[in-house]
Amino acid sequence: MTEASTSTRSTTPPDATSAFWADVDAHVLRYGSPFVSEIIDHAEGSFVYTDTGRKILDFTSGQMSAILGHSHPDIVATVRRQVGTLDHLYSGMLSRPVVDLSRRLADSLPAPLDKTLLLSTGAEANEAAIRLAKLVTGGHEIVSFARSWHGMTQGAVGATYSAGRRGYGPAVPGNFAIPVPDRYRPDMVDDNGRLDWRRQLDLGFSLVDAQSTGALAACIVEPILSSGGVIEPPLGYLAALKVKCEERGMLLILDEAQTGLCRTGTWYAFERDGVVPDILTLSKTLGAGLPLSAVITSSELEQIAFERGFLFFTTHVSDPLVAAVGGTVLDVLERDRLDVRAAALGTQLRAGLLQIQERHPVVGDVRGRGLLQGVELSPAPNATGGSAADADALGAAITRRCLALGLHMNIVQLPGIGGTFRIAPPLTSTEQEIALGLEMLDQSIGEVVAGR
Repeated sequence: MTEASTSTRSTTPPDATSAFWADVDAHVLRYGSPFVSEIIDHAEGSFVYTDTGRKILDFTSGQMSAILGHSHPDIVATVRRQVGTLDHLYSGMLSRPVVDLSRRLADSLPAPLDKTLLLSTGAEANEAAIRLAKLVTGGHEIVSFARSWHGMTQGAVGATYSAGRRGYGPAVPGNFAIPVPDRYRPDMVDDNGRLDWRRQLDLGFSLVDAQSTGALAACIVEPILSSGGVIEPPLGYLAALKVKCEERGMLLILDEAQTGLCRTGTWYAFERDGVVPDILTLSKTLGAGLPLSAVITSSELEQIAFERGFLFFTTHVSDPLVAAVGGTVLDVLERDRLDVRAAALGTQLRAGLLQIQERHPVVGDVRGRGLLQGVELSPAPNATGGSAADADALGAAITRRCLALGLHMNIVQLPGIGGTFRIAPPLTSTEQEIALGLEMLDQSIGEVVAGR
């Protein structure tokens, strides 16, 4: 695999490219990771294309959202049809796409999850879920994982610990973190050296209890921590966490922004654990690249919130255009059995990543489920050695080499979490595309390590 095999001759005049990046420097506010140093012109299926004609395999599904690939024909048809009839309404008006999607989401979920609020982003959905939990319980204290990511709005960012806390002043009062059940780097072990997650969970909640003012409202967690490094809690953990919540009169909120709707090989990641949350949030995958999110809870909790005057009135709540897209997403997932496909492709992807781990000692761990896989680098010789900065630097170098070869696969490159690759191809990927991505990743790791 070489650059030449994934490139074509430039079709953009050099002066136009220079003008573009000059406008970026002059007018675009930087908001996180460095911008990819190429201009993206269009996208189709599992690939994005630069304005020079270069073809890049997208192993991140955009921002983990384009689960049906880019420009899926069914999504394109829905957008074209819906935008010409009904795209946006006064927030107090309802339309058939909104009610239809709400009903279908309830049909896809176990009881008692049957009431839906449709919003735009994952942060918005988590904000609404936290607000709902506070109103229903009368508490204000929120518990989340110490490496969580739930969004950048006030309540959501207060429950986010993986990045972005420094320099912004006090967080929302009443936020507590509990340890992450990381089996690769366990902080509390049993006699066999394995993660003792039950003792860890007990300790975490003993610290929460010590700090609480008696106003615990909810615990919000991802069934698989994504930004935190693709950490999958052991089987049994979520059930034990639900018990901890029930003992304290707290609600359990599961954030399935990145794991929901077939990505992990089942419709929802929490299905593996046999635990039903009090509140479920969806985003990213629900809109297949368009801004659509959902908060789903029970009729009982919704009734209490309604009687107490629940307010979450936004400009784009219950918008018909994206609701229609959400309905089409469910159509395609059901018709094409993409839960089954994600499980099969995930098996292929994981097997390939494990083979890469065997060939490259710098790959410390491979983990995940379905088409959400994580690869953690360990730059030092021992299995869990090397500083976070070393891992970040190595991860950045491999990411750059992958992009040069025609693969985009590292979703977040922020300090402290850049050494774990989060790989999430579209559910519509082919076996050949998965193999191609694995080939480019293998080559990139080998070349970067050899050049160190």
